[in-house]
Amino acid sequence: MNKIESLSTEGRNPNSMNLDQVSTLEMVEIINNEDAKVAAGITVALPKIAKAIDLAAERFAAGGRIIYIGAGTSGRLGLLDGVELTPTYSVPAERAFGIIAGGAEAVYKAIEGAEDSRELGLADIKAVELTPQDILIGLSASGRTPYVLAALEYAKKVGALTISVSANPNSEMAAVADVGIDVAVGPEVITGSTRMKSGTAQKMVLNMISSGIMVRTGKVYQNLMINVQATNEKLVNRGIRIVSQATGVSFEEAEKVFYEAGERVNVAILMLELNISSTEAKKLLEEKDGNIANVIRESK
Repeated sequence: MNKIESLSTEGRNPNSMNLDQVSTLEMVEIINNEDAKVAAGITVALPKIAKAIDLAAERFAAGGRIIYIGAGTSGRLGLLDGVELTPTYSVPAERAFGIIAGGAEAVYKAIEGAEDSRELGLADIKAVELTPQDILIGLSASGRTPYVLAALEYAKKVGALTISVSANPNSEMAAVADVGIDVAVGPEVITGSTRMKSGTAQKMVLNMISSGIMVRTGKVYQNLMINVQATNEKLVNRGIRIVSQATGVSFEEAEKVFYEAGERVNVAILMLELNISSTEAKKLLEEKDGNIANVIRESK
């Protein structure tokens, strides 16, 4: 196992050595300049991110689950990504969720020792009864967290798709995972504070992976969130605007059809695009696993 002190994320950043002596404006300029390097680091990893999306989309379309696992900041980022797929894309909570070292308490309180336990990682991943259709995304800034490594190794034995996301090149997790995504962010502005650039990198990669899976499985039409859940006034308004933007009808017409469709954006779009009833639209969506683009393409 690599020594922690040899990891690039643990090194001292020469650009922030006098961070405590500069003005506040200079301080935030230093932080911003370092943050700007994250996107460049991700650029190098784009082919692997694309591969992860394609492989994961295939499993997800077959009924698999997206499961995130990590400790500390990484674990919380996984939980966040999974939770947001429900209101944004109507993915059931049981099909996209996170596991964090230390359990629910670790979401709000740092439980640092849990990440060192391989036994705990193995127990937590076994508890969700992985199948070969599932996707496990292991998250760790260092790329060597024992809790996550144990979970990835077990998932691979089961036959689940394993993806790792770290902020250090040539990580141990990447050597285990089917798709290892290492984003080289370099030393943090504040030495070892991996909630900064490392956390930003993991968040950006997760945005790409989960959003990409949603696009590839038909939950996005053009660049519109057609499966958004209209659970409050803002989202009802957004849903109606999406119907209007997708079809070119007025807001008023979109609103009328939106409610006829049972407040389902994708159903309303099909009703307008194909001039059919809500019942017919729902039937077509069921036949094409909710992929609205395929329905429209094959119906015109």
